[in-house]
Amino acid sequence: MTLDRRVLILAHTGREDSMTAALQVCEQLRSAGLQAVMTAEDVADMVAHFGPLHVPAQTLGEDVELTELELVMVLGGDGTILRAAELVRGLDVPLLGVNLGHVGFLAESERADLAQTVDWVVRREYTVEERMTIDVTLWVDGEKAAHTWALNEVSVEKSDRERMLEVVTEVDGRPLSAFGCDGVVMATPTGSTAYAFSAGGPVVWPEVDAMLMVPISAHALFARPLVVSPQSRLAVEVLERNGAHGVMWCDGRRSWPLPPGSRIEVTRSKTPVRLARTSTVPFSARLVRKFQLPIQGWRGPVPEADRAGTRPIPVVQAKRRLPAGQLSQAKDRTASPEEEPTP
Repeated sequence: MTLDRRVLILAHTGREDSMTAALQVCEQLRSAGLQAVMTAEDVADMVAHFGPLHVPAQTLGEDVELTELELVMVLGGDGTILRAAELVRGLDVPLLGVNLGHVGFLAESERADLAQTVDWVVRREYTVEERMTIDVTLWVDGEKAAHTWALNEVSVEKSDRERMLEVVTEVDGRPLSAFGCDGVVMATPTGSTAYAFSAGGPVVWPEVDAMLMVPISAHALFARPLVVSPQSRLAVEVLERNGAHGVMWCDGRRSWPLPPGSRIEVTRSKTPVRLARTSTVPFSARLVRKFQLPIQGWRGPVPEADRAGTRPIPVVQAKRRLPAGQLSQAKDRTASPEEEPTP
């Protein structure tokens, strides 16, 4: 082991347990021969909270550059991981999250597994997967007002509590439906378990290439969640008929005002976010664990099911319909004796 291997630790410095965990990770990495790295802001927050202390870490931007990092360990919830994604997107640097929040779908492990997770990092026992992101373009008065991206979702929301937002949705350059609503979420599969899930959207497995459009509290007969091709172009236009303004949020971190007449376009981005994984647990198992879903009574797949034989399933023959004339004759032939005419 040499100090040439550098790992950035990003902590939620608004939580004491996160800062304590950051110190623990720094010490463990240092003991294993790796170089811990932190941002100057995070170190300053920790010193302000704990008082003067020695943080065994180099400073990002002073001692180490982003391109020199092997990995980023994120200590916090999904919000902290989204902040880290903004920092390293476009670089060949994966993120590994340790959940210190609530559900934490983006995180790979929990606080109780922190020491084991660091040990896996030291031994390079992790894999890297790419998560799809979306490109977001905002048009106002025919001019490009903003161009950004999102890992989870972009949401178009009303800015006034007392007034609905009037929108028209579009898929692949064709209008789909106009309605009043609280907003519309356009999400990635990764974001299907975030805001889109709360709005009633489907859960989409991360490896599925797709995009979602989920209306929020829509006043419409047809305002169902949509799952579309990753090659599609989604759009939402803020209508001018009631004068309501909106706001656009990307991953709940970056926002822009939406005056009437605004247009938001969403396409698949060419730049993914790389997430490190220390286990091969199926996504279904993650759903059960994160949402604490009831699974009592499950018996599992049949052992050696591929070798089991079976008898052919009988085919049920449909009854043959007779023409009207033949049907009356058949009824005559089956009439009871007392109904038959006397010879």
